Amino acid sequence: MEKILDGFKKESIERAVKLLEEGGLVVFPTETVYGLGANVFNPIAVSKIFEVKKRPKFDPLIVHVGDIGYVERLVKEFPPLARKLGERFWPGPLTIVLPKKDEIPEIVTAGLPTVGIRIPSHPVSLELLKRAPFPISAPSANPFGYLSPTSVHQIDPQIMNEIDIILDGGPCKVGVESTIILFREDKFFLLRPGGLPVEEIEEIVGKVETLASPLKPLSPGFLPTHYAPKKPLIIFEDFEEIERKRFKKIGVLFFKKPAFPIEGIDKFEILSAKGDLREAASNLFSALHRLDNSDVEVIFAEAVVEEGLGRAIMDRLKKASAKHKI
Repeated sequence: MEKILDGFKKESIERAVKLLEEGGLVVFPTETVYGLGANVFNPIAVSKIFEVKKRPKFDPLIVHVGDIGYVERLVKEFPPLARKLGERFWPGPLTIVLPKKDEIPEIVTAGLPTVGIRIPSHPVSLELLKRAPFPISAPSANPFGYLSPTSVHQIDPQIMNEIDIILDGGPCKVGVESTIILFREDKFFLLRPGGLPVEEIEEIVGKVETLASPLKPLSPGFLPTHYAPKKPLIIFEDFEEIERKRFKKIGVLFFKKPAFPIEGIDKFEILSAKGDLREAASNLFSALHRLDNSDVEVIFAEAVVEEGLGRAIMDRLKKASAKHKI
């Protein structure tokens, strides 16, 4: 039976919903990355996500819903400011962490009293959530700690072999995971920079603070090493200063088109010729996948300014560079 289905077809969605109802796993597209989904209220199905990804069970999952009206069925409190954020940015790349109701199994939230919720904007995921009679818990559809897929062709064979259905919705437009915000004691805290710039959130709620690292992750992407290619990655600011002679073949990830001739580089990718952060973020994982699948020994990645979506890009690059020490 065919595993990769056209996600825009009604029969594909119907088949995916039936499979989820039976406790299966479905890979589906969001505007950020492809997710590996299970029925939130089926703890056994959710446990399969951890097994397939080889993900530690202390790392909580995000819960996806189809409309903002469903949120109150999952949380004990949906404060006015948090609701205002949802009304402004959902559907979209924002996850809000709120106190959960007991109906959500603890395996979903890693035993935490809170749950991260978002409404994705991709038409395939919205249709899937509209037709499913339950929310869907879904991390990115990649082996834990490695690059997230932004197209069906980037899904790791480890995942492909162990899941039931993949809904193909084409390339993900945003290209990096959602921004995660925690609401606590009338304040908002940034847990993970992502596809929605923090500056836009602050226009609605005021200052978003940074939370000191807790002993236990409060959201996905909270660990110091994550989002990594299988090959070592080194961040640079000045291309002339990188140590190219140490390696036979190198790959370089440029933020924008260099103003100088590129020589002695075996493979390179340019995230945005004009230096547009939104375009760069949407191309980040795809470019890293291509370099990772080439014959280079190491990937050098150009640093970007840490403002707007640049904060999310640098978050991914820093965590990727911490995976391998060379």
